[in-house]
Amino acid sequence: MTNKELQKKAEELEQTLKMQLSIARNESGDYIKMGAVLLGSAMIAAATVKILGSKKKKKTEKVLQVLEKEGLLDEELQHRLTQKNQPGLMGRIGMALLPIAMNYGREFLIKRLNEQDSVAPSEDES
Repeated sequence: MTNKELQKKAEELEQTLKMQLSIARNESGDYIKMGAVLLGSAMIAAATVKILGSKKKKKTEKVLQVLEKEGLLDEELQHRLTQKNQPGLMGRIGMALLPIAMNYGREFLIKRLNEQDSVAPSEDES
């Protein structure tokens, strides 16, 4: 190999490295944004559960105390009073967001694989 060929190869490798670094920067920005959205939604959900769940829990505790004082409380009744009958707000939100998140992840993965396939042949031709 001549010196010019080596310089040309070095320039190509440098351009490839710059392109990979820019892709990595873009990806890290996407991950940071997604993490911030997830953290924010988790904080909102936790606050909502804390606000809405505390009132119901206090009423149930009072009923349990009254039943216990009167001697009417047994394990089956306590289980019925404390057991959740329906999925809560977070369960419904989770069931709605799971297909959306999976579709987004699948599309993101397909996009990345197509980008890698289109970049790889051009490097081999040089």
